[in-house]
Amino acid sequence: MRLVFAGTPDAAVPTLHRLASDHDVAAVITRPDAPLGRKRVLTPSPVARAADELGIPVCKAARLDDEVTQRIAALRVELGVIVAYGGLVREPLLSTPTAGWINLHFSLLPQWRGAAPVQRALIAGDVRLGASVFQLVPELDAGDVFASRAFDLPEGATADIALRTLAEEGAALTAEVVSGIADGTVIAEPQEGEPSYAAKLTLEDGVLDWSLPVEAVFARFRGVTPEPGAHTTVDGQRLKILEAAPALDAEPLPSGHITGTKSAVLIGTATSPLAVTRVQPAGKGAMQAADWWRGQRAAEGLRAGS
Repeated sequence: MRLVFAGTPDAAVPTLHRLASDHDVAAVITRPDAPLGRKRVLTPSPVARAADELGIPVCKAARLDDEVTQRIAALRVELGVIVAYGGLVREPLLSTPTAGWINLHFSLLPQWRGAAPVQRALIAGDVRLGASVFQLVPELDAGDVFASRAFDLPEGATADIALRTLAEEGAALTAEVVSGIADGTVIAEPQEGEPSYAAKLTLEDGVLDWSLPVEAVFARFRGVTPEPGAHTTVDGQRLKILEAAPALDAEPLPSGHITGTKSAVLIGTATSPLAVTRVQPAGKGAMQAADWWRGQRAAEGLRAGS
């Protein structure tokens, strides 16, 4: 098929590569260059870089407005494919491709419609994550589904690892759907069940609540790692937690109580402690949690969340 592709982050790149190998991708739409790093250097999106490598024309747009619609209309594409572009497709662009637009969404719809499906699913403790390819409609992530598939993730996978897995598997799923649309063998079915919603994460979503059971604390850690980042306060200073796992065999500690071992720091929850192995104190670089603990003067009197 002759396609237009819209996407921005790393998670969209596998789908672009897969489609470009089998179809005619006439253009790629992505968000404008963004300032990154301490020097705030304007940097093309991962999708923009991938499109340049593939020799595909790139349209950088903060909004899918009339100008973008006119450019896509001139290309006479049959189908639009969108993966994490970061903006809404509205009419008349929604109807500009002959077969409309399809969207790869990283959830088992209608679960976790919205901006942060993988992160919210992990925070909620979902044991099954997946990807869905659906027909784009004006209502948020509500279109009929062409294909949906659950995937196994590595045990304890954080959001970045889960998203990489789903991006690769979702690319194959999207390619199957596009081929099915091309030869008329795939049919979209209405979504079934009560929808849930995945709001964009804020910095506050990264706060760990030590009064909860360790499974809930670890679930939030997984969902907010690496962004916006899991963190707590110790002696009034924010401490970012980079690597952690439940210490199910350790003796229980009072909620928020901190103690150290040779290789980790244990922080008490409502059940078993959380073993923290890598941290980043405010204003400093990442370090081993045991090294951070040895540098604390009032060690045994410190509590997380205080």
